[in-house]
Amino acid sequence: MLRTGRAPVKRRNARRRKAFAPRPLAVQTGRTPDPAAAVDLPVLLITVAAGLLLAWVALRRHRRARHQREMVHLLDAADALEAKLRTARSEITAVAGDRNGDPVQDAMREMLRQRLWLREHGGEASVGELRQVRDSIEDARRRIDHQLARVREARVSTA
Repeated sequence: MLRTGRAPVKRRNARRRKAFAPRPLAVQTGRTPDPAAAVDLPVLLITVAAGLLLAWVALRRHRRARHQREMVHLLDAADALEAKLRTARSEITAVAGDRNGDPVQDAMREMLRQRLWLREHGGEASVGELRQVRDSIEDARRRIDHQLARVREARVSTA
């Protein structure tokens, strides 16, 4: 190489170019990779898919069990209300006699209507709808309890 005697000229952009110099992507360490540590993509995808399938099945079972529990609670509430209505009918009949007809008949018809609705639509009804029906039944039972308490007070005051 020939020298001219002049000092080499420094470029202004030299620093910038070093900042963007290509770097090696992989460095050889001298160790061979462990074949057991390598994850095969199809195995990973199958594992993830199986996990998602199991989660979906568990969620469906949980929802079905929750729906079944709500149906049991609803039917128990309906049975309790029906028992209260029968008690109310006998108490009212004992106090007022048979001259007023059957004052509990409308409530018994409503119970029958709700039981028919449950038989026809209970399987596909949402848990929220079932809770709403159960809450209305429990409200009716509380009203009947209140009315029975008033009947008992009237019975005690006349005795």
